[in-house]
Order: sequence, then structure tokens, then C-alpha cells
Amino acid sequence: MKTKLLFAALAAAISAGSAMADKVTLKSGSVLTGSAGTFEGDALNFASDDLGDMKIPVDKIASLESDAKHVIEYVDRSRESDKSVTVKDGDYVVDGQKLDKSKVKAIDPGVETWHGSVNVAYESNRGNTYKNNATVLADISRRWEEDRVKANFGYYYSETGTSKQDKEKSTDRWEVEGQHDHFWSEKFYSYENGKYEQDDIAGIDYRLRLGLGVGYQWLDKFNAESTGIWSFNQEVGGAWVKTDYVHKDPDADDSYASLRYAHHLNYVPKWATGVEVFHNLEYMPQVDDWENYLMKADVGITTKIIFDFDLIAKIEWEYNSRPSLGRKSSDTRYIVGLGYKW
Repeated sequence: MKTKLLFAALAAAISAGSAMADKVTLKSGSVLTGSAGTFEGDALNFASDDLGDMKIPVDKIASLESDAKHVIEYVDRSRESDKSVTVKDGDYVVDGQKLDKSKVKAIDPGVETWHGSVNVAYESNRGNTYKNNATVLADISRRWEEDRVKANFGYYYSETGTSKQDKEKSTDRWEVEGQHDHFWSEKFYSYENGKYEQDDIAGIDYRLRLGLGVGYQWLDKFNAESTGIWSFNQEVGGAWVKTDYVHKDPDADDSYASLRYAHHLNYVPKWATGVEVFHNLEYMPQVDDWENYLMKADVGITTKIIFDFDLIAKIEWEYNSRPSLGRKSSDTRYIVGLGYKW
């Protein structure tokens, strides 16, 4: 009798456990049981009993049965917590009603944290040619509800000769830049930024820039189903530029007021996991002398190798319409290196 009762209790426990399991029914007719996690973008994190951890696109789900609680963030920045969010025929359902996605910014918005990367490229030749090339690129950023902070650092060095004794520096440059954005609405923001740089080969003892302006975040990790994830913003403003040249062009001002235009593009292709393409451009003409201007642009790609390590390939171009005497206006750098991203 005791044995029968024990088996009955065990069967009841198993039945209760099965009843408590979350269930996803796909539009294809397949049924998965397990544990529903958070929504990420337009996909559900799901721990399947049979297949393990996976991301299931919401538009592939016919129905989701789960009591898990979620956070809904609306475009007006308000939030609702502990909401039961399910899925019906590819649409989100809250409290039995279809959710109006035009009013929603995110479901289960990511935890605000620091993100960044460090990339290093190095080349060394010995023999008929003596060469050392080194590049270090680093960036860090964080996004809060109404604010965003970004900082970048770059160091470039190269020396070339036929031996260690006759080697000469051909590149010796470093720069550091930071910017703070404050969002007054979902897309519109104001910014303050600053940059300091030195370039011995270009004849720049130092250049200091301080600026402010406004920007518009046209796309912020927008998931286009047919192509991938896009981010794009544009900025306009003003700046004060102070430069100390080794040999100054008599027509160049030591300091001046400048206008500023910039845009930034990031793209993660749908068909290439771990790949990110980026492009940045900045144009700064002197307010009272449009023939004097600074311009910088880059285009590049990063691709994940293993864990959080990636490969970066990048082209940088800079132009100074009035360089130090005896120096060229244009500098182009080709960079290939390894990095760590978090």
C-alpha cells in the first residue's frame, strides 16, 4: 500500500511539473516545452527541455503559454513591470489584448552597463628592412535612459629603416576624445564633446577642440527583418579649435570658431553572425574662413573570432586644409588587428 502511494505521489509531482512548464507552439506546428526567458529584440530567449537554449523569432510563434513576468518600456519612457506577456500569431499579447508596438520602445529592455573594445595591431620586420608598426584603438560607452557617454583613444606609431641604427619614425600620433549626449526625446539630443591630439610627424604639437551642438538618432539598433540591425545618427553644432604647430602656415589661425557636422553608422548584417560594419564622418570648417577646414572619415568591419575576441579591419582618412609647413594635408591609415569586446 505504501509503495502504491509513493508511486502516486511521484506521478502527481511529474504531472504538476509538466503542467508548470512553459510551452511554445510554432506556426509550423512544432511544440517546444521548457522555460521562457526574456524577450530580446523581436526574439524570445527559450530554454527548451529537448534542444537547450535558443532564440525564437516572435513572428514564428503561433502561441506562447507562460506565466513569466516582463518589463514593458514605452516610447514616452514610462515603464510597466511584472506584466504577463504572451504571443498569439506572431503578435505580443498583454492582459488578453494585442500590444500596440508603435507605442512600445522595448520589452525587457537591456540592463544599462558599460560596453567597449580594445584593438591592437602590430607588425615587425627584421633583415633587409627594419620596421616596427603599432596601433592601439580603444573605446568605451554607456547608455542610460536619457544620457549617453562615449570615449575613444588611439595611438599610432611606426619606424622604418635598413637597420636598428638608421631607423626613423614615420608615425607618432595619439588622440583622446569624449562626448556626452542628453536625450530630450526618444531621438533628439544635445551634446558636449572634446578632443585632444598630438602628431609629431604631421607637425602638430597639440590640437584641442571643445564643442557642443544637437543630434538626431534616426535609427537605434533598428531591426530590419530583411537586412539586419541598423544604427544611424547625425549631429550639427559649433566648436572652438586651438592648434599649436611646429611650423605654422602664416595663413592659419592659432585658434578659431568652427561649425561641425558629423554622422555615425553601424550595421549588423542579418546573414553574417558576429559581423559589424561601421562608418563615421566629421567635417569642421572655420566660421569666418571656409577654405580652412578639418575633415575625418573612417570605414571598417569587425568580425567575431572566438568568445569575445574579434578581428578589426579599418581605413582612416584625415584632412587638414592648412597643415604645418612642409607637411601634407592628407593622412590615410590602413589598420588590421585583433581586439577584445565587452
